[in-house]
Amino acid sequence: MTTIVAVTACPSGVAHTYMAAEALESAAKAKGWQIKVETQGSIGQENALSAEDVAAADLVILTKDIGIKFEERFQGKTIVRVNISDAVKRADGIMNKIEAHLAQMA
Repeated sequence: MTTIVAVTACPSGVAHTYMAAEALESAAKAKGWQIKVETQGSIGQENALSAEDVAAADLVILTKDIGIKFEERFQGKTIVRVNISDAVKRADGIMNKIEAHLAQMA
């Protein structure tokens, strides 16, 4: 089973951070994948990813509109960077691209 971790953050740290997290979770679950999303919003880091979460992940999704804190923990992992608006509006498309990428690696 494909396992993904993600971190969402937006410049204002409010709505889009959480909307992107929900959209990515829904799109991954629709494919039957496991996903855990950490949010870095205005109230700080929530649902923090553990070292075990990161180690078990096949892939990391990071939003790129604002710097992600503690990004060094993903060193050596395949990272997909997406705009926060794409994560909100096109999460299914992001998952389809990831699926194609993983199929090529298999």
